[in-house]
Amino acid sequence: MAVDASSVARERGQESGDERRNGGQDNSSSWRTAWPLALSLLPLGLLVMASWIGRHVRPSADEWCFLPSVRDHGISGLIGKFYFTDNGRVGNGLLVGLYAQFPVAGHQWFGLISGVLMLALLWALTVQLLRRADLEVPRGLPLLLTAVITAVFLFATPNTYKTFYWPAASVSHTVAPVLACAVAIPLLRAGGRRSRIAALAIVFTAGVFMGTLSEEASVVALVVLSCVVLFAHRVFAVRVKAFARRWSLLGMAGIAIGTVVLVTSPGSRNRREHYGADRASMFAPESLLGSLRGYGQILETILTTWQYAGAVAAGVLLGLLARGQARRPAVLLPCRPLLLTTLGAAAFLVSGYLCTVITYPVFGADVVTTERTWNDYLLLYVMLLVGVGAFIGRSLRLRGRRTGVATAAAAAVCAAAVLGLVGPLNGLGDSMEVRAEKWDRQDRNLREQAADGAKVAPYTPVSVARMLEPFSNQGRRIWPAQCVADYYHLDKVTYGRTHD
Repeated sequence: MAVDASSVARERGQESGDERRNGGQDNSSSWRTAWPLALSLLPLGLLVMASWIGRHVRPSADEWCFLPSVRDHGISGLIGKFYFTDNGRVGNGLLVGLYAQFPVAGHQWFGLISGVLMLALLWALTVQLLRRADLEVPRGLPLLLTAVITAVFLFATPNTYKTFYWPAASVSHTVAPVLACAVAIPLLRAGGRRSRIAALAIVFTAGVFMGTLSEEASVVALVVLSCVVLFAHRVFAVRVKAFARRWSLLGMAGIAIGTVVLVTSPGSRNRREHYGADRASMFAPESLLGSLRGYGQILETILTTWQYAGAVAAGVLLGLLARGQARRPAVLLPCRPLLLTTLGAAAFLVSGYLCTVITYPVFGADVVTTERTWNDYLLLYVMLLVGVGAFIGRSLRLRGRRTGVATAAAAAVCAAAVLGLVGPLNGLGDSMEVRAEKWDRQDRNLREQAADGAKVAPYTPVSVARMLEPFSNQGRRIWPAQCVADYYHLDKVTYGRTHD
C-alpha cells in the first residue's frame, strides 16, 4: 500500500474526525493492541497443534533412499547423488541432507523447525513491508497477519501431509517460496551504500541457490521479478525505481545460472529419461493444452477452498487499522489498488500456469493430484488475497462508514477460517498416529531380523495421505524396496502381508 503526502493528510484528517466523534478516545489504547494479539492465538495454536502432530512423522517414499545415502556417504554424498543421478537439485540435496542425517528424529522435528522458520521469515517480511510503506498498525497486527498467512498456506491445501509433514516435498515446494520471499528483507532494510550492495549480493546468491532448489519456485520468482522490472515506474518512487530494477535483474540472473546448473546435470537428464520427458517438448501444443486443462482444475479447487477467505479478512483488518505516519520519504507511488491487484493476479495466474507446464511432462494428467507442486505459487495467491483485503479495508476506512462492524466481521471470518482447518488437521493426525505405531513395530522387527543375520525379510507397506511405499498397489509397485533393504542392512525385502 503506497503512502503519499495527500493520502496521509486525508487519513490524519479522518482520524481527527473519528477521535472527536468518539469523545477523544485514543485508537492506540491497550484494547487496540490486545485484540489482534488475542486473535493471533488461534492460528498460532493451529501451528502448535500441527507441530505436536509432527511427532508421528516417519520416513516414506524418496526418504527411504535418502537416509542410507546420508548415513553411508554424508550430506556431500547426497548432494553428489542428486547432481549425478537423481534430479540435479544440489540445493535441494543440501537441505534434505540437513534433516536426513538425523533419521527418524529429523522427520519428527522437521515440521516444528520449518514451521517456526517460515513464520519468523514471513513475520520479518511483514514488519519490513509495513515500515517501508510508512504505516503504523496496532502492535499485534503484523503477528496476526503472518500467522493467518502461514496457517492457510500450510493447512488449506488438499494434502497437508505432503505440504507440511513430508520433508522431501516441503523443502522443494513449501519452504522454497518462503525463502524466496525472505530475500526481499535485505532489500527493504537497505538504506546506505553498503546495505544496498549487500542486498544485491544476497539476491544474486539466493537466485543461484533457488535455481538448484526448486524449478517451480524459480518460475514464480522469475515472473514476480519480471513484473518489478517492467512496471517499476508505475509502482515505485523515482528515487528507488532504478535500484529495484537492478535488484530484480540480478536475482533473475542468479536464478538463470542456477537453473542452467540444474538442467545440464546428469541427474536432470536421468530424471527426464526416466519419466519420458526427454521425448516430448513441454511446449508442444498437446502438452500446453493438457497443462491448461489441468491448471483449470487446480484453480477450481483453489478458488472453492473457503478457508482462503481468512487471508482476505486479515487484509481487511490491515486496511482498516493501518495509519500513515508521513515520517519517511515515500517508497511507493500513490496507492493504485486496481493496478496493483491486476499485476498481482496476473503474476499468480501466469506463474501457476507455467509451473503446471514444466511439471506436466513428468506427471501428465496427475498434475491435478500432485498438490505439493501447487505450493510454489499458492503463497503468492495467499499474499494476493491479503493485498486485495487491505485495499477493501482501506476503502472502507477512508469512507468512514461502519468500520467497527467491518472490523468485527473481518475478525470473525479470520477466526472461522482458522477453526475450519482444525478438523481436517486432527483427522490427519489420527491417521499419522496409526501409521507411526505400525511403522515402529515393523522397524523393530526388521532391525531384529537383520541383527540375527537375516539377508531377506518381508516388508508390509504402511502409507498415509497417498504417500508411496514399497509394494504399493497390492504389491505391484516395488519402488523403493531396495532402499528399504539398504536402510536395514538387508540384501532384499519382499512383499509382506497386510497389517492387522
